[in-house]
Amino acid sequence: MSNILTHSEAGVTTVTLNRLERKNSITAAMYQMLADALTAAAADPATRAVVIQGHETVFSAGNDIGDFLSQPPTGPEAPVFRFLRAIATFPKPLLAAVCGPAVGVGTTMLFHCDLVYAGDNAAFAMPFVNLGLCPEAGSSLLVPGMFGYHRAAEALLLGDPFMAEAALEVGLVNRVVPPSEATSVAQAQARKLAAKPLRSLMETKRLMKQDVQQQVLARIEQESAVFARLLGEPAAKEAFGAFMEKRRPDFSRL
Repeated sequence: MSNILTHSEAGVTTVTLNRLERKNSITAAMYQMLADALTAAAADPATRAVVIQGHETVFSAGNDIGDFLSQPPTGPEAPVFRFLRAIATFPKPLLAAVCGPAVGVGTTMLFHCDLVYAGDNAAFAMPFVNLGLCPEAGSSLLVPGMFGYHRAAEALLLGDPFMAEAALEVGLVNRVVPPSEATSVAQAQARKLAAKPLRSLMETKRLMKQDVQQQVLARIEQESAVFARLLGEPAAKEAFGAFMEKRRPDFSRL
């Protein structure tokens, strides 16, 4: 069975992360499928809204580290960067149902969604610095804009997890519900949107985002270049080595 499932019904396309045995960690192949799914949904006149979801126990553990190290993203056409551009420019209503851990890109992709519904077990984290890296998906721009600088610094510099109620307080999620209800709430809202005039939805979304759209794309490009450079430096090598060896990294000399 595919690690990315797509299903369309009544104007709503649902994209499901389906790699539960690896906590929905995302491989390069999965990024390619996600980018393709969003591109197809954007072009499909029958699709009026898209929902991204995981499982009620886990949304995504972020990048699959082993796959990431064996196939590091190089250049703008790498699958991860195709996905980031696709989600950042997706023109139709985009919703997410998030339960359990949402780590790294599992959190940063949500800044590009229009509506986010979280289970009360959701735990968000952006531990890029802890891996010797920098933020991605435009999050170095979008997180301070949404959280305010000091809360953004806490989330991005410390990389500590924050729970669903904190995400609700800063505006990352629209509603917190029991995990068993998150998907059904997101689907109900998507169906409500699908019943509205699509052109009005798309133009309203475009107008809301137009002031920052090019800034976001430029920041994604800038972050990607820094990310690639940091990936080859000693801190990232120590962090990933420690992860694979299941030990605490030692940055004392870095």
